[in-house]
Amino acid sequence: MHPGLLKNIYPSVALQEYIRKFQVFRFIFETDVVPPVKFHTPRPEHTITFYTKDPQRFSSINSGNIVTYPACVVNGIYTIPLIRYGGRDFLAIKVVLQPTVLSRLKILEVKELTNTFIDAEDSLGKEISVLQEKLSFMNELNSMIATIEDFFLHLIRKRLKPAEPIDKASAFIFNHEHMLSLDWLANQSCLSVRQFIRRFEEHVGLKPKMFQKIIRFDRAYRLKNNRPDLDWLHIAIACGYNDYQHLVKDFKEFTNLTPPAFYKIEKASPERRFALHEG
Repeated sequence: MHPGLLKNIYPSVALQEYIRKFQVFRFIFETDVVPPVKFHTPRPEHTITFYTKDPQRFSSINSGNIVTYPACVVNGIYTIPLIRYGGRDFLAIKVVLQPTVLSRLKILEVKELTNTFIDAEDSLGKEISVLQEKLSFMNELNSMIATIEDFFLHLIRKRLKPAEPIDKASAFIFNHEHMLSLDWLANQSCLSVRQFIRRFEEHVGLKPKMFQKIIRFDRAYRLKNNRPDLDWLHIAIACGYNDYQHLVKDFKEFTNLTPPAFYKIEKASPERRFALHEG
């Protein structure tokens, strides 16, 4: 088994307002090894991902229907878990966007992308095809990231809508350690609560309460991966849950499993096979 790579690369200053990070996954398995599957949890992110080697496939938890992603895919926010299957020679570069940037790029109505994906070529046309072809011939990671950055700088200049107060509210939610009240968020957005909920769903794809729940769940999931020595009660309190049962409720909603049962599956993921974890 070759050394694996799971790396966060942060964008240049010019793109930090629009891209949270680039996340790179690189796994190579020997031909006699069946690559382990990945139980993929809901995450509070819109992403555009490039698969430059073997494709990735996925299925929903209760479906035997396995679907292959295109070479470049735009994913909405998921509220349901998926099973993902990588190839033996697997390289993915995931562009994790700031919360409302996908909406501001006018690719499509983001509500239509919740729990699904589109082929990036269908919305971005030949430009993305040219970029995919360039990446397929490149092997040096820094050069690949620089090429993707150039593409996004061009895309932002060409298509990005100006920011609105509600775009800043989504950033408040993402960067705050605890759940924020709708009254306060609506006030910061210069909207009534009803208007804020409707506009937030238009810009993010989810209602604000659900978005905050997924952020809190994702923090708990990552904290356990980074600190497996911590017990679940400690993780629950650290991530803003009232108690352990409150944490269990979210885990059952987003994974269909209890926290210990989920973590047992997570330990068998491709990252763990290479002794890696997501930060």
